[in-house]
Amino acid sequence: MRTRVKICGITQRQDAEFAAEMGADAIGLVFYAPSPRAVTVAQAKQVVAGLSPFVSIVALFVDASVAEVEACLAALPIDVLQFHGDESPDFCAQFNRPYMKAVRMREETKLMALSERYHHASALLLDSYQTGVPGGTGQVFDWSMIEAIKQPIILAGGLTVDNVASGIRQIGPYAVDVSGGVEQDKGIKDKTKISAFMREVNNG
Repeated sequence: MRTRVKICGITQRQDAEFAAEMGADAIGLVFYAPSPRAVTVAQAKQVVAGLSPFVSIVALFVDASVAEVEACLAALPIDVLQFHGDESPDFCAQFNRPYMKAVRMREETKLMALSERYHHASALLLDSYQTGVPGGTGQVFDWSMIEAIKQPIILAGGLTVDNVASGIRQIGPYAVDVSGGVEQDKGIKDKTKISAFMREVNNG
């Protein structure tokens, strides 16, 4: 089975359309104001307008309120929720929507314990740890820290055309998640980089 691809931090409709055209399985919308890739609900509506129904729309939150998450769900065709903060399992599960929980990997991370704690999660997204930065660091973490868990693994953190194929071969993730690795500027995607990234995924 081909490794799935999520392209995150989409801020423009043309980038979403091109990602879908190139075979991306999901796009990520960041609802976290401090992020340079953040979008409002109004912007997100423009991004996903007319998007293929076979491309999943993922909404990313960092310690958002229940009201903020529900507002996005009410206004947008969100397929999956992605939580990047310190959200509890109960918080993540209350919206009756598939969700993935991001784990910022460092030496003391107990991945198996987190897998059991978030046992309702559809997947765990493994990202790089950087103090004060919930995601989008552009840094690769030590993949040898990854343990076998029951949920599907989504590999993230500093993926580019140069390392995604080796990451797929080494880890065998269900999916890979890329943002900065296919950008010309934060939130602005690069068509050439997206095309090359998708080719490398198929070579992985």
